[in-house]
Amino acid sequence: MLDVSTTGVLVGILLVVLLAVGVHIGVALGLTGFLGILLAINPQAALAQLATVPFSTTNSFTLAVIPLFILMGALATQAGLTTDLYRAAYNWLGRLAGGLAMATTLASAAFGAACGSTVVNAAVFTKMAMPEMTRFGYDKRLSAGCIAASGTLASLIPPSILMIVYAIITEQSVARLLVAGLVPGLLSATIYLLGIYALAKARPDLAPIPDVTITRAERWRSLRGVWGITFLFVLVIGGIYAGFFVPTYAGAVGAFGAFLIVAFRGRLGGRMLVETFKDAGVTTCTIFIIVIGGIIFARFLTYTGLVGDVSEWMLALQLPPLAYLAGFAVLYLLLGMLIDPIAIMVMTLPVMFPIMTGVGYDPIWLGVISIKLAEISLITPPVGLNVYVVRSASPVPLTLEQVFAGVSVFLVLDVLTLALLIAFPSIVLVLPNMMG
Repeated sequence: MLDVSTTGVLVGILLVVLLAVGVHIGVALGLTGFLGILLAINPQAALAQLATVPFSTTNSFTLAVIPLFILMGALATQAGLTTDLYRAAYNWLGRLAGGLAMATTLASAAFGAACGSTVVNAAVFTKMAMPEMTRFGYDKRLSAGCIAASGTLASLIPPSILMIVYAIITEQSVARLLVAGLVPGLLSATIYLLGIYALAKARPDLAPIPDVTITRAERWRSLRGVWGITFLFVLVIGGIYAGFFVPTYAGAVGAFGAFLIVAFRGRLGGRMLVETFKDAGVTTCTIFIIVIGGIIFARFLTYTGLVGDVSEWMLALQLPPLAYLAGFAVLYLLLGMLIDPIAIMVMTLPVMFPIMTGVGYDPIWLGVISIKLAEISLITPPVGLNVYVVRSASPVPLTLEQVFAGVSVFLVLDVLTLALLIAFPSIVLVLPNMMG
């Protein structure tokens, strides 16, 4: 058997090579973790991980909430809730400076309360809002950047798949984490709205005010369409916060609630249900592969003692807590330029979580900060996942350069939000601390 240090170096190099040649992140993590255990411990231990981890992971009651929330979002999309949200937001904000972009942000934030997936959020609103903003003369860069950035709000606003992944990896309360994301998510959306308004005021050519008259009656009538999202949000998050049910039950109730909305709107069909369940299943399997591979990799780090050694070494430096937080943020942003947020969390948290909590950071607060950093990574070049989603889903011709140019303003706004969350931790902890 090789010594731990040599094995760690070889495994690290192999992981980088596999990612560089395009191997799926879940497969790369699982394979390198397996080889690491094989080389550092013995083949029996490595084979035992392959035999037990896939089943024990997918058999987890806590992890069952992920496919349920994904299904809820897919059914909400089929019910047409996104269209109703966008119409209502447009009717109320459309006549303001930057109103269409603000409407897109507000509707995207609201849909995040039923979706939980940034990719789905960005894809849906690209197809819906991009042609509309282009038709009214909005700058393509601002339009695309707004959609890509607003899609990330689904990561913070509960229910959030990233929050659940964080909770599973760090063994924290899923309910407290989901509730903790609400105020920071609303804060992020508000700062986006204020930033768009200020930019449109300073540069009216980027976001012309549409020459359309919207009556007061039309505005109030459009609010009828937001009842579906309101119903799902109160049902799921209200139920969790009030203690009526645990998050997994909340996911099941939310999915069933979305199913009832689809049926109520007369959109229930055999083919639609098959496609919806298929899409939800594919998305779930993709996430589970990453989590399974990450757990095998984390077992390698734990069994060989690398986590403990790195933690002890880092804590022995006795740096100020902000220095550790700065290093944590830089690590996330650098990795976010190359791989998706779930993979980042699976790779980094087994090592970084004990270090960050060891210097005094609250684990729930750290979860929200991790998600916010993951949000930023979703629109950071060269591999901002949401940027590629907007580019590929857009009915209007777009280049990657235009979308990345558009998100630059929102990256500045995200840094401002992050600074507020760090300076005032109570923004994150106020709701979780009020739970029983």
